[in-house]
Amino acid sequence: MSKILPVSWANLVTKLRTFGFEDPCQGGEHPYMIKGDLVLKLPHPHQKEIGVDLLVRIWMQANIEKRDWLEVA
Repeated sequence: MSKILPVSWANLVTKLRTFGFEDPCQGGEHPYMIKGDLVLKLPHPHQKEIGVDLLVRIWMQANIEKRDWLEVA
């Protein structure tokens, strides 16, 4: 299986859209995306990539499996 690599904020949002999450909304301290009843907080958009640790925590909250994430182009 492929190695998990950091991703840009734009790439994170693009991939989350493929899993059925709506476009990011701004609210409170962090942007968020919604899929049904699930509200997923996102880190602030910034110049740096989103690290592997944070990415894995986002997957867990979004109920996304590693293999599914890696299959998405």
